[in-house]
This record gives sequence, C-alpha cells and structure tokens, in this order.
Amino acid sequence: MARMVKPLTAVQIKNAKSKEKAYRLYDGGGLYLEVTPIGSKLWRMKIIGENGKENRLSFGIYPDVSLEQAREKRDEARKLRASGIDPVLHRKAKKAAKESKVANTFEVIAREWFSRFSPNWTKDHGDRIMRRFERDIFPFLGDKPISEVSAPDLLTVLRGIENRGRIETAHRARGNCAQVFRYAISTGRITVNPADALIGSLPPIKKKHFAAVTDPKQVAELLRMIDGYTGSFIVACALKIAPYVFARPGELRKAEWADMDLDAGEWQYTVTKTNTPHVVPLAEQVVVILRELHALTGRGRYVFPSARTEDRPMSDNAILAALRRMGIPKDEMTGHGFRAMARTILDEVLGERIDLIEHQLAHAVRDPNGRAYNRTAHLPERKRMMQRWADYLDELKAGAKVIPFSDKVA
Repeated sequence: MARMVKPLTAVQIKNAKSKEKAYRLYDGGGLYLEVTPIGSKLWRMKIIGENGKENRLSFGIYPDVSLEQAREKRDEARKLRASGIDPVLHRKAKKAAKESKVANTFEVIAREWFSRFSPNWTKDHGDRIMRRFERDIFPFLGDKPISEVSAPDLLTVLRGIENRGRIETAHRARGNCAQVFRYAISTGRITVNPADALIGSLPPIKKKHFAAVTDPKQVAELLRMIDGYTGSFIVACALKIAPYVFARPGELRKAEWADMDLDAGEWQYTVTKTNTPHVVPLAEQVVVILRELHALTGRGRYVFPSARTEDRPMSDNAILAALRRMGIPKDEMTGHGFRAMARTILDEVLGERIDLIEHQLAHAVRDPNGRAYNRTAHLPERKRMMQRWADYLDELKAGAKVIPFSDKVA
C-alpha cells in the first residue's frame, strides 16, 4: 500500500536548511524538492517511463520556480503520461525541435552560406554583402526559421529599403537572399526559393551615369586645375595620375608598389569587380610621377597610403574631396568620371579602336570566337594608345590646338 505524503507548505520549503548530504522533501504525485549540501533547492519529479525505468524531470530552482508553479508542471507531466506520452521523451523532442529551429534561422543559414563562399571573393565584396545583411535583413528576418520566410515577408523588408530611396540596394539584397535560399534548398532545409518569386516586384534601377568632363576644352581647364592643386602631395599625385590611367577610383587608391613595374612601365593588379587580372600600361608621364612618389611612400605597401596610417590606403573620398576643394562641383566631375572622359575622347576624338578602349577600361571584351581576352591581349597596341592618350592630355593642358569632335581620326 502506497504511503500517503503530506503536501509541502511554502514555510516548510523556505525554512529547509542544507545538510551534509542532499535530501528530499516530498509533495506528492512524484514531485519533491531536493536540498543540496550547498543550500540549492531543486524541483524534481520521479516518473516511470514507457520502458518501465524510473526517470527524473527537472522543473527548475526554488524560489525562481514557486511551489504552485512546480505543481503545475507536475500536473502537466501526469496528463501527458495519462495520454500515453512519456513526459521525458516529450521534453527531449521539444528541446531538439527548438534547437533545430534556432540552427535553421535565416541568419544562421545566411552566415553558413557566407562562410562557404566568401573565401572566393575579394574582402571588400564580402564586407559589402555582410553589411547589407546585418543592416537591412537580419534585424527583420534573422531570427525567423528559414522555412517560414515567405515571399511577402521578404518583400516587406525590401520595400523598407526601397522607401529609403535605395532601390539598387534593395535589388542587391534580393539577389543575396536568393543565393541564401538556393543554398538552403541544396542542403535540404527548404524546397522553395521565395526570393525568386519577387523578380519584377521592385522598381527597375535607373542607370547611373557618373559626372564627367568630356569636352576637350573643359578637359584642358580641368587638367590645369589639377596641376595647380596645393593640398597633400600624395593626393596631388593620385589626382595627376587618375586621368592618365583612368582606372576605377577604388583600384587606384588601393594600388600597391608590389604591383608596379616602373622599368617595364606596367601596373598589374586584379580587378575587384570581376576578380580578373589586368594590366595598365604606364605612360612615361605616369612613371615620372610614380618615381617621385616612391621616394616618399615606396617603403610601405600602398602607393597612396592614408594620411593617418601607412597600413591603409587613402580614403575612398580623398580624390572626390580634392575635386570639390578645387571648386569642381559633383555634377561636373567625379573620380569615376575620368573613365568616361577617356572612353569618349579616345573614341570620338582620337579614333582609337573600341575593343582596345574597352579592354583598357577592364570591361569584359570577347574575341571573334566569344572567348574573353587575357590580360596581356593587345598589350603593345594598348601601350601605344596609353602613351598617345597621355601626350594628348599634356597638349591640352599646355594649351595646344584642341581637336574637335568632328575631326575624328579614322
């Protein structure tokens, strides 16, 4: 015959003192309070599992869990047992489901995707993608199980980005999310890509044109202004070189001495945007400037180091800020505008071959068989073109007769 247990009282629990060995105070129905030698009071429940073995359920620590709350947990466990469900196995299943849910949230899967593929990207590209996730996506969808993220959920987040006037960012964010969903499909987490359903749901990106000076007379004036720049010597050198080489501003400011061969008159680097090798032939004028600059920065890594530390390249705003200090408004010229300037004049004034110009701009250029040219393709012709371009700019700066657009060389 089962022994009757007198229910515990709140006073009895509160006054229970620790002893040399742990002991139990029983409340009935399998519930008891275990008092440890260090004075902790732990709620436990003894229960017989489906296998006939005695198991224990833990309900927490007193006083965080009161007597009433412990009894509620006991009653819930007894109801499960009466329904034929093992409370111990039920708790383990719930814990596993919760852990699985956390392990498969959108942020966890996105970071897993990022760690898998980012080693193949440039650092800047990877940083931009992760900043986009951390700023625009994770705060809204990061904690949600990826299987529960719907197309309307994602569209709401993208609309928020769009409403800030960042339509291009919204498109890029959708593309990045689509990659994460595709990865989740390939790893068996989901079966549908909600980002694909949103193609066409965002306003189209308006093509952005960087401000550029393309009229030879204005170019002559711009070059003379650059020649008279009185700011930092390093920035002055970058300004003078920019029109000659017309590389992307980010590539120029991050140029490293290890990539420069002044004797051969070549600058070799990997294009960040396409992750492809590229060669920029250096005209004689550029080599002269670089040799002079080498005396100042040649011991470091970067050709144009930051004013604060030689361990970093100059700011991405340095050339743009210099143009503004010279009184050149942003709607007339940007650092990127040197590329448009060269593209237009080399074609429409100097009559250079389009494929040579495009190749020098590090754009994707294909041969007649559809294959991409390698970095040394047409290098002799491009060296001739770059020297001719530099000489033409010097003639403009010196006030020589300007070749009008109508006199394009064949």
